Amino acid sequence: MPQPRRSSGARRSSRSTARSSARRSSTARRKATSSRTRSSARRSTSRAGASPADKSVQQFRDALERSVTLSRDRIQEVADDAVKRGRMTRGDANKLVSDLVSRGRKQRDRMLRDLERVLTQARREAERRAKPARRRAEGAAGRAARVARDAADQPLAQADRLRRRAGVGPNFPITAYDQLTAPQIKSRLSDLKKGELRRVRDYERRNKNRKGIVSAVDTKLK
Repeated sequence: MPQPRRSSGARRSSRSTARSSARRSSTARRKATSSRTRSSARRSTSRAGASPADKSVQQFRDALERSVTLSRDRIQEVADDAVKRGRMTRGDANKLVSDLVSRGRKQRDRMLRDLERVLTQARREAERRAKPARRRAEGAAGRAARVARDAADQPLAQADRLRRRAGVGPNFPITAYDQLTAPQIKSRLSDLKKGELRRVRDYERRNKNRKGIVSAVDTKLK
């Protein structure tokens, strides 16, 4: 029986539908490709900005995901079952178990070395990042100590003079000697007697042995 002819309008509608379907399919492919490209670019950017410690951690994680952990007992159990089923001989089973255990130990040792390397890099990274903050804190503490020392310089010198005149307090003639600068110590020498100057000189020689202070004391003793 002859088939009825499709009208030209039906043919045009079919072609239009096919073209629309093709355009949608092409658009979907472009979007999927663009999405994969952006995702790959984000991963590359992330890897590029990662620190050496972060990269090592990622490598160790990837190694863990690829590894399979089985106990020797479980391997032996599988091999014994294969022997019972007649799929291998006892000699082959024993050799297989021995080989797998040996390879497993090598893999374990390699992963332990990788873990130690990751931990070492993480410690170094933490120390590197902490150094600026530690230097800032030490600098601030040093500045505060110098300000406090300089502010107390004249009151301490006056207190030492009064103490020596009254004959009270410690035998060493200069209070807080180790915290004072060389100029601050030299400024106090003119108030000391010869015996006190000798004590200062002896103490300085046994400790920091600053030539400027020793020379200044010797000049006073002449």
